[in-house]
Amino acid sequence: MQREIRLTADGSHTVAIPAMDVSYHSKHGAVSESMQVYIEAGLLTCMNGFASDPVCIFEMGFGTGLNALLSLREAINQRRNIFYLAIERYPLTTTEAALLNYGRITGLEDAFQFLHTAAWEKPVSINPSFTLHKTQAALQDFTTGYSFHCIYFDAFAPETQPELWTTGIFSQLFPLLLPGGCLVTYSSKSIVRKAMTAAGFRVEKIPGPHGKREMVRAWKPQ
Repeated sequence: MQREIRLTADGSHTVAIPAMDVSYHSKHGAVSESMQVYIEAGLLTCMNGFASDPVCIFEMGFGTGLNALLSLREAINQRRNIFYLAIERYPLTTTEAALLNYGRITGLEDAFQFLHTAAWEKPVSINPSFTLHKTQAALQDFTTGYSFHCIYFDAFAPETQPELWTTGIFSQLFPLLLPGGCLVTYSSKSIVRKAMTAAGFRVEKIPGPHGKREMVRAWKPQ
């Protein structure tokens, strides 16, 4: 499957798949979108809500590694430890990852490349504050014994991957969250919110990143 590196409006790169007419991030800004959707609405909310250490994150869709890199930066800045488990069915090659400018933008070039060269299927210490466990798997086949404070749900849009935005999928994810934990995603479509609610989540719409009026944060009740 051919992939292309493209520039977004905030100067950061994204990856596009022309044959599917999709990209991994918003054309309005990859870094700015990830910061608002996953870091501010998800990670920082959980850091404020949970005193436990480490903060445990599950990412559906490792993709370019941008969400992981921004989470690593927050681990350093907030002086909190993070355990980060990510699944990805179709990983980028290290050659593709080397073309992305996230490391230069954040000043974490070595760490960004390490995210992509780190071994799969086992925990790897990327930084004293950040441990990454990458798994190559489809979400439908994924199981784990870990529990998480936050889930980054970063699948392609419901129009592209409808099988990943169902009550069944969110029912699979619900038990992975600790009580009081949250799932964040960029999509606020009614079918998504209804599927989350049916799975047991308490769903709220919050302001979305540039180009999207709203996004969703879904909570597991205490």
